[in-house]
Amino acid sequence: MKTQRCKGSRDLLPEDMAAFRHIEGVFRSCCLGWGYREIRTPTIEYLHLFTSTGTLTPSMLSRVYSFLDWDGWSGERVVLRPEGTIPAARLYMENLSQIRPAKLFYVQNVFSFEETGKESRERWQCGAEIMGSARPMADVELILLALETLSRLGITGVKLHLSHAGLIRALLNETGLTPTDQVDVFDRILDGDTEVFGNVIGAHAQLRDTLSQVFNGKGRSAGFLQNLKASLLKNFASPGLEASMEDFITICQGLSELGCEYEVDIASGRGFEYYTGVIFRLFLDGEKMGGGGRYNDLIPLLGGGEVSASGFALDVDRLLGFIDSWQDNTARVLVRSDTETTSGQRLSFETASLLRRDGYIAEVDQGYAGPTDHGWAVSIQVAGERPVFLLTDQTSGATVEADSPAGVLEALRAADAGKASST
Repeated sequence: MKTQRCKGSRDLLPEDMAAFRHIEGVFRSCCLGWGYREIRTPTIEYLHLFTSTGTLTPSMLSRVYSFLDWDGWSGERVVLRPEGTIPAARLYMENLSQIRPAKLFYVQNVFSFEETGKESRERWQCGAEIMGSARPMADVELILLALETLSRLGITGVKLHLSHAGLIRALLNETGLTPTDQVDVFDRILDGDTEVFGNVIGAHAQLRDTLSQVFNGKGRSAGFLQNLKASLLKNFASPGLEASMEDFITICQGLSELGCEYEVDIASGRGFEYYTGVIFRLFLDGEKMGGGGRYNDLIPLLGGGEVSASGFALDVDRLLGFIDSWQDNTARVLVRSDTETTSGQRLSFETASLLRRDGYIAEVDQGYAGPTDHGWAVSIQVAGERPVFLLTDQTSGATVEADSPAGVLEALRAADAGKASST
């Protein structure tokens, strides 16, 4: 029988894993530098954590991997986590609720069923959350952290799109739709149904111009939102609408003052039902690289009290496609002995250990056949009275002789220094 991987899954080969760890390392470095602390949540969580009112949209819930965790007499329905923020919120509530704000980050996989199996059912995310801060500048910080990560990965040309869940909710509340219909329309917007905007606009002739300006307009400054706010407040006397606009304007002003370019696009507000404030998405060549938003109602909905929060996630699988050319430039050294005697093998392991402690990738030859990708090779000859160590540059063929592992390290350092000075 032919073996094959499951539909919607992928294997990560050594070169993929090298790039994966590079992404993970850059993200961890950025987060730690901003004062975030790393967490990891279980792969399996209780289903009810995601079915609480206002957590995931019905479309998202229909794609979770759910099963009964049977204990012989009764059981609880559990899921493979479909996203990272809700488990992080649970972790915060159970362990860190006394900390305000708590800055947390994680690198972990999430699962979503896709029936054709042509798209990935398992995805990896780099996520960060700020729990316990209602400040608009917390949203700005998260956006800057996401952009810094992409920049340090060498990914340029990223486009930042901004929307606001509070503004969308406030506008839907002014349309005369029933609360149930408002939730349905909001869910469809977050699931990416672009037709719903036209339906809302078309059903309200008296508000057509105003709603069209909101849902179809795009801007690149806080000034665009200032003008939009003035237009909206002529037609609606809604405290919620005014507060959402002020919050949105403050965030955009903060980004502008920090030299961050963005596009305000209300129709781009896709994401999770628990979003309450700004929603941001990051695109490169039309592909979404990640995104996030504010979710002030999530922790209260889960029973954790009035705790404001905001977060984002970067799609590692997408990032892998943009850094294929990355490779670890650490020098690789292959150490081999001309004999399999105990003394020859001991010298091989001692030499490799010394080189590794100095930062080199040093591997003892266990039977390679043919050429390898090592930049250097150490050949240990133990036939005479004293062992001889030959260090060979695999690219140029140049060879240097040494009389000990320490001599090999010294020669290797000198050769590397010479190459560095010539570049």
